[in-house]
Amino acid sequence: MKIIVLVKEVPDTYGERKLDLETGLADRAASESVLDEISERALEVALAHAGSADGVEVVLLSMAPESAAATIRKGLAMGAASAVHIADPALAGADLGLTARTLAAAIRRTGFDLVITGNLSTDGSGGVLAAMLAELLEVPNATALSSVEITADSVSGTRSTDDRAMRVSAPLPAVISITEALPDARLPNFKGIMAAKKKPFETLTAADLGIEPQDLSVASSIMTAIAEKPPRTAGVKITDEGDGGTKIAEFLIENRLA
Repeated sequence: MKIIVLVKEVPDTYGERKLDLETGLADRAASESVLDEISERALEVALAHAGSADGVEVVLLSMAPESAAATIRKGLAMGAASAVHIADPALAGADLGLTARTLAAAIRRTGFDLVITGNLSTDGSGGVLAAMLAELLEVPNATALSSVEITADSVSGTRSTDDRAMRVSAPLPAVISITEALPDARLPNFKGIMAAKKKPFETLTAADLGIEPQDLSVASSIMTAIAEKPPRTAGVKITDEGDGGTKIAEFLIENRLA
């Protein structure tokens, strides 16, 4: 069985986050870049299964700048067998549509039985990539799983809603996404870090995947404007002198909050 885990380099959650007002893209230099925590949890799901079943190969897949190679290698140090890194300046700022088409092409090229990804990245928070990939790959999709069970020919799990939990399952090949309810990822040890240096690490461009230049210039979403977030104001203080309720109601109506 071959499991592909999508991993992503993101700005550190605890660091400063800024947008480049020239391009509208995240300013990657504003804070340290790290492997997204939800990516690590997705990898842990794959590694846990690989540790309990024979013949399971775990492959990392990421679309990121060349500088992300060191971050991706952390996944190899954790236990993945190999990595595929799509690094092409022409893909910078790719929208979800182009990202999904590019990743789907890489997944087809690599071959797969199961694709595991997080439900939301901590930078873009699109939340639709798993479904888009399943559509492009023409395989079943189970999203936002809070538990996962993998067998030789199927994957199943639990999806939690506001008032209940649903059991879902799909035959392989399939694409699934997981939530933060899954266990924390293991930490790389010294042996894993040293072994990661010798593991297969393939770097691809858009051309390697058959993505034509004209495809790169056609965006399915267009940014029309961008502006810096205004500074927070002091707010409005209402003193209750017997008419506090009226003042609050008037404030809500004036600001179209009621």
